[in-house]
Order: sequence, then structure tokens, then C-alpha cells
Amino acid sequence: MHVEDLLRLESLDLTLLWGDRPQLTREITGVTATDLEDPGRFLQRGELVLSGLVWWAPADDEAKAERFVAALEEAGAVALLAGEETHGGVPEVLVEACRRHGIAILSVPVHTSFRAVTDTVYLRQWGDLSRRPAAPYALPENVRAELSRLLADGTDPDTLLTRSVAHLGTPPAYVLSATGRTIARTPTAPPLPVRRAAEAVTATTTLSVDPDASAYAQWHLHLPEPVGTPPRMLHEIAEVLAQHRRATLRRETTARGRATDLLALIDAPSSAAAPAALGRALEACGLADQDPYTVITVKGAADNDGTVDALTEALHHLTDCGFAVGRLPTAEPGEATAVIGTRTRTDSRTDPIATTLKNLWPTLQSRNAKVPLHGGISTPAATPQTLKGALTQACYALTAASSRRAPGTEAPTSNLAAIDDLTTLDALLMGIPADVRTAFGIHALGPLADDTNPSHRMLLETLDVFLTHNGSWARTAEALHLHVNTVHYRIQRVEMLTGRDLARLDHKLDLKAALLCR
Repeated sequence: MHVEDLLRLESLDLTLLWGDRPQLTREITGVTATDLEDPGRFLQRGELVLSGLVWWAPADDEAKAERFVAALEEAGAVALLAGEETHGGVPEVLVEACRRHGIAILSVPVHTSFRAVTDTVYLRQWGDLSRRPAAPYALPENVRAELSRLLADGTDPDTLLTRSVAHLGTPPAYVLSATGRTIARTPTAPPLPVRRAAEAVTATTTLSVDPDASAYAQWHLHLPEPVGTPPRMLHEIAEVLAQHRRATLRRETTARGRATDLLALIDAPSSAAAPAALGRALEACGLADQDPYTVITVKGAADNDGTVDALTEALHHLTDCGFAVGRLPTAEPGEATAVIGTRTRTDSRTDPIATTLKNLWPTLQSRNAKVPLHGGISTPAATPQTLKGALTQACYALTAASSRRAPGTEAPTSNLAAIDDLTTLDALLMGIPADVRTAFGIHALGPLADDTNPSHRMLLETLDVFLTHNGSWARTAEALHLHVNTVHYRIQRVEMLTGRDLARLDHKLDLKAALLCR
């Protein structure tokens, strides 16, 4: 593995601060984390050095950074990965010192742990267990041979995990998804609640199985009890599980192609006239007999695979529900859509799908906190022919989730919205595209839409308070600390400028909607 390979991994999100081609193509032989001012005697040639920069302070002179980097050069280190957390960034004097000594320097953001870097290097370094001689490996040869055979046979993850740790006495062990689903566990491991499992994913006894996967598609090897096993052996077990994971991802990729075909039929204008084609597409996705259907659409980063992975991971938490995740032909970058089959109808006022996903959403969002993840959920579609309407609902709810704001803040009140949540005029308007809302507000308010005019801002405030108090002159005057006659004068001005009669309910609703659209 070379230094430049680390920069290509989106899961690490590293930034190159300095390094030319010769530095970036150096081969990495290992990793050492240190915060010593002079770490040279603890380093080996070819190692990657991780440092949180605790040894450096803003008041330090340039010579201190010079001594640190000189020690790296003398020891033959290939690159320095400097953490941003301690100082909020990487000191420029350190970058310049690396430039002088020919040491590549990369910054490690706060959300990337040093352990993730170490895991990535070692998993990449060892590669496929079945393709190398036995000498470099910590796992016994007979164990590796058995695991390679199980992988070739497509065994289930429970068996693979159990056999991977059998020579250790089969300690309690889990394979967990990014949001705490138990993918596999050994017979000695008790069931782990999702909430506790989600916390375990970030524990020090947990190892990433496939660091190259997106933050939402990660699997993790978790041993809740120390077993005294060499770290290298655990990394090799993780690599076995990673090979199984890659096989499941290949199957998911194929399924996503079928789901995309299904969504194209649903979204097409002629889908209602082609029930046979729609039925075949549902059958190809394993959803032919699972009505009623719910549609959910999600938008995240411009990385399409990341959003599809996030939605797939979320839907795995739904019990007894089949689903197909893909992309609409007209989707924007970073959008994914799914059709969920439930097989059962419910008369409950609470949608169990929406409830489960809303409870899960904060955990899912936390796996890549820097990228907002919004979603919209439809009401159930009773038949395949009504899926087009459910898709329209999901897209509308997505717009609402992306647009609504908590009072007095710029942050969304919730990143996931169901059509059932849109029970107020404000919520309903949030589902309308922002440019349409803006245009309506401008035209309905007329000259008052120009809030750069102090007089107009005063009239808008009076109108807002007047409508909030249900057209009560006395309560409006009290709230604004004005005489009632002043309120009458201002409302008359509003009526003249907007052409509306605030004695009429429909005109009041028009102006209330216009205020909400601003």
C-alpha cells in the first residue's frame, strides 16, 4: 500500500497538505502513533506516523517542529498524518518542515479516528488470505484453509464468524452493522439490543471489517471481552469477514439494478397503463405479493452510493418487510428511493415503518454527521397501480424535510418526514419547492415583499401579529404595545398595498400563507 492510496479513500477523508509524486508513491510497511517530541528511536523504516500534535503548542518556536520532522526523516518514515483536533488544524510551521525534509504530510479530520487509519493500512497490507503463503500470517494454516473453503461455499456469516474464532475458544463475538444490527454472533454471545450494539460499534474492542466501504455500509467485528489475541490475528479475521461482505455487496448491486428498473416504470407517465410490466418488475425485486407498499426517498451527499447504502442499511431494520432500493431516472445526485412491501395492512393511526425509521434516523445520521441526510415517506399504496401517487408523496415529504426550520434557527426540525406529519398549513407549504414558495410570497404580498423598506417591515410585523391573534384588534394592540387606532391604520395600509380584504377568511389565509413562504 502506498501513501497516495490513503488519499483515495473517502472513508478516511484525509487532506494532502504537502507531498509530491515521489513521496506519495512510497510503500507503507506499518503504522506508529506517537505524541513524543522526538519519536525517532521508536520508528521503523517505511512506517506511517500518526500524531495528535499534543507535543506542539502555538507558542513553540520553529525549531521544535524542525526537530520532530528531522527525526521522522532519519528513521525513514514515509509520511506524517497530523490530527486536526488538538489545534483545530495543522500548524503551518510543521507543513514547512515536512516540505524541507521531503516528508509527505496529510491532515486527519476530527471525525476520522487514528484507529480507522491503522485498520485500513493493515487490512490493505494483508489482502486475500487464500493468495499468499502461510509465513506472513498469524492465523494457523489449517484455520485459513477452512475459512477459505467456507467463503468459497458461500456459508452464512454466523458460521463464518464462529469458525474464525473457534481456535481461540469461541469467545463472545459479533459482526455489527454501522447502525447496530447484529449481522452475526457466536453461540457464546447473547443477543445484543440495537441501541447497545450501535454504541459498541465505536468501542475500542471493535474493528472495522471493510474500511473502504461507505460510513453506512460498514461492518464491524466486536469482541466485548478481551481475549489476549494478537491484533494482527484479529485483523486477519476481519479480512475474512470483509471478503464475505464484498460478496453481499455484489449481490446488493445487482438487486439495485432491478430496483432502478422498477422505479423507472413507476415514475413513467404510462406506468398506470402497463400493469403487467409493473407486476413483472415487482416480482423481479421479490415484492410481487407484498402489498400494501410504502415509498421512501432520501437525499444525502452527491455520492450516490453513500445515500443508497444509508437507505439500504436503514431498511434492514424493518422486520418482515421486503424492499428494493435504487435510483429514479430523474434523481438528483445523492438521491435514492425505495419501495417497501409490508404484506400486512394496519388500521393503526401510527405507521410502524415511519416510527421505526424516525427512531433510527439520529443513529444513521451520526455515522456521517457532516452530511445531512433527509428523507420523505409516503402513505401506504394499496395496489401497484397507486405506487405513482406514493412516489409523488414521498418526494413532497422529502422537500418538506429538507426545507422546514425550527423557530429562530437555521437547522431542520427533523431530517425525516412522513406525509402523515404534514398536518398544518406551515408543514404543507414546506413540501412546495423553495422557488415556488418565494414566488408566491412575493406576488401575494405585493410591495410589502420588499423588506428593505423600514415602513414595510413594520407593516409585515403588524400583519403577522394580527393574523396570529385571529384578527383581534385589542390583542394585537396589546402585543405590539400600540393604540388600537394605530393597528387599524396599519392594517388598512396592508389592505391597500396587497389588494386584500382582511375581513374575508380566504384573504387572511392567502396572506398567512404568503408570510409562511417568506
